[in-house]
Amino acid sequence: MLLGIGVLIVYCLRLGSLAGPGAQQSFGYAISLMALMGAVIVHLVDRTYRVWPLGRRITPVPPGYVSVQSQANFVRALIVIATVAAVAYLVGALLL
Repeated sequence: MLLGIGVLIVYCLRLGSLAGPGAQQSFGYAISLMALMGAVIVHLVDRTYRVWPLGRRITPVPPGYVSVQSQANFVRALIVIATVAAVAYLVGALLL
């Protein structure tokens, strides 16, 4: 898996200009495969940690009750994130 990520990194570096035909799509494939391999590695490490006899020694806390206040906090955070994203998009559009 790490060898595959290394090959994809070298491929991305040697790809050169992204202005050529098909180069952008090829670069996108390489980046998405690197992200997929990274996610698989993280999953395997997490799974090994949970199953390994010397790994996790505590049990996770069960999820708490979902209250109206926690839902309101979630909606507030969602609104703030959407607003920041919209402002960033507009500033980026104005600068370019």
